[in-house]
Amino acid sequence: MKKIALASDHAGYQLKEILKAHLESGGYAVSDYGTDSEEAVDYPDYIRPAAKSIVEGRNDLCIVLGGSGNGEAIVANKVKGVRCAVCWSVESARLAKQHNDANAISIGARLVGESLAKEIVDAWLNAEFEGGRHVRRIEKIERTRRDCRPDGSLGTSGLGS
Repeated sequence: MKKIALASDHAGYQLKEILKAHLESGGYAVSDYGTDSEEAVDYPDYIRPAAKSIVEGRNDLCIVLGGSGNGEAIVANKVKGVRCAVCWSVESARLAKQHNDANAISIGARLVGESLAKEIVDAWLNAEFEGGRHVRRIEKIERTRRDCRPDGSLGTSGLGS
């Protein structure tokens, strides 16, 4: 059984609850990292622990939600080993897995309705990573993350190989 971390800010709370029920009815084990209401919160407090849970092996995948999903994706992508894609359509979700092997997705609850959100999640969960040329690209993403210095310059491994 796949284990999925779920987290949101206040704007994504209602959709998080809907997706939690959807995932559980589909046989997934869900770890809910909050928030637990529509009271305003700082989303990094919820998104970071959820994202960390996948690289620590406590969960297999992660879904984060916010108003637009942008800030939540930014936070998740700060966690080494997380590849979080903002998904707004079924095709964007499918490609996130097929081409980027995204282990997390972010959905904007103010932009995507309940029905489409369920379709996005299902498309992402059912898609398969295609490998091939995409492996090389993911390796370059990881090298960039590892080598990027505070001034934005790259370390010794570069991206040419």
